[in-house]
Amino acid sequence: MLVESLIKETVEMQGFRVVGVQRTEDGLEAKLAPDGRYAPRCGVCGRRARYRDTRRDRRFRHVPLWGIDVHLVYAPRRVVCKHCGGIHVELLPWVAGKRQFTRALMVTLATWARVLTWKQVATLFHCSWDTVATAVDEAVAYGLRHHDLSNVTHIGIDEISRKRGHVYVTNVYDLTSRRLLWSGEGRAKETLERFFDWLGKERTEKLEGVCCDMWQPYVDVVKARAPNAILVFDKFHIVQHLSKAVDQVRRDEIREKGQFHKQLLAKTRYIWLKNPWNLTDKQRGRLGELEKLNLKINRAYLLKEAFRKFWGYIRSGWARRYLNKWFWWATHSRLQPLRDFAWMLRRHQQDLLNYFNMPISNGAVEGLNNKAKVISHKAYGFRTPGNYIRNLYHCMADLPLPQIMHTFA
Repeated sequence: MLVESLIKETVEMQGFRVVGVQRTEDGLEAKLAPDGRYAPRCGVCGRRARYRDTRRDRRFRHVPLWGIDVHLVYAPRRVVCKHCGGIHVELLPWVAGKRQFTRALMVTLATWARVLTWKQVATLFHCSWDTVATAVDEAVAYGLRHHDLSNVTHIGIDEISRKRGHVYVTNVYDLTSRRLLWSGEGRAKETLERFFDWLGKERTEKLEGVCCDMWQPYVDVVKARAPNAILVFDKFHIVQHLSKAVDQVRRDEIREKGQFHKQLLAKTRYIWLKNPWNLTDKQRGRLGELEKLNLKINRAYLLKEAFRKFWGYIRSGWARRYLNKWFWWATHSRLQPLRDFAWMLRRHQQDLLNYFNMPISNGAVEGLNNKAKVISHKAYGFRTPGNYIRNLYHCMADLPLPQIMHTFA
C-alpha cells in the first residue's frame, strides 16, 4: 500500500487530495491540495462559502509511520461566508482550530497519556512535552463538551492533598457510575460554589443525595445550593474521626502515666484501631492481656466497638435511640477526646441519621482518591494545579474522545 493510500485511510480527506509524498530531514512530508469537485466550507459554521484567497503553507504533525515522523502540508484558503458573515479560514476536517497537529495524532497522544506519563508519551512519539499537554487539553475540552450528565442523581464530595503545605483539590464524583464529575483548586466555600455554577440549576434539582464529610464549608454550600437533595455524612470519615479520638486517648495516657505506660503500650497503636477480625493471633493475645488492666485506652476501645452497632440498624428511629445511649456513655466516660467526638455527632445528628434513609457513602470515592494520588505520583507531581486537574479529568472522568477514521492505540 502506498503512503498516499495510508494517509487517505487515516485522515478525513473529503474535499482534499494528496498530490505527493517526499522524504525530508524531518521524515515524510505529504503535500495536500483542494479537490476541485467540492466547494470550500467555512471554518466557523461549516457551510459552503465563496473562495477569496489562499494563505501560506501550514504544516500539521500526523501520527508517525513505523517510527518515521509524518507531516501534512497544506495552504488553507480563506472564504467569504454569507451565513455567519465575514472572512474566515476554510474548514480543515483533520485538525481542530489552529493546532499544529492532526486530530488523529491528538487522540493517539491523549489515549497513551491515560496509561503513561506525558514525558514518556512525548519520547515515544518524538514530540515535545508541550505537544502532549496540548493534546490532552484538547481531548479534555472535547470530552467536557460532549459527556452526558443527565443521569447524575447521587454525588460524593471530597478533597485530596495535591502537595505538601495543605494545598487541596476538591473532587466531586458520580457515585452511580463511579467517575469524576468536577475538580477545582482549594476546599473553601467558593470552590464548591463553582461546582454548582458549572452543574447548573436544572441538573442540581435532579440531585437526590449528596455525600460528604463534616467539613462545614461543604455542608453550608450543599444545603444552600441543593436543598432538595438529602445530605448524608460519609460513614468512613466518621469512623476516621472516632479512630483519631481513640488514638488521642492512648497518646494522652502515655503522656500522663510516664515511662512505664510508654513501655506497656509500645507497639499497640494498631491493636486498638484495627477491626477485631483483622487482628493477628499475636495481636489478639496482646489485646487480651491489656484488657485485664484498668486502662483508659481500653475504655476508649470498648466505646469504639460499641459504636459499630450503630451502623447495623435499618430504621433511623432505632438508630437515634442507640445513638442517644452511646452519647451518654461517651460523655460520661471521662475521656475528653471521646466526649469531643460525641458532641460533634450531636451537633450533626440529623444529617448523620440521613444515612438510614439513603445509605450512600464515599467508599467508592476513597478508591478514586487513591487513583488520583497514583496519577500524581506516576508523573512525580504536577507543577501547576491546572495540569493536575486536567489529567484527573482525562484519566478519571470517562470522557469521550473525538471519533477518528483509524485507531492507532
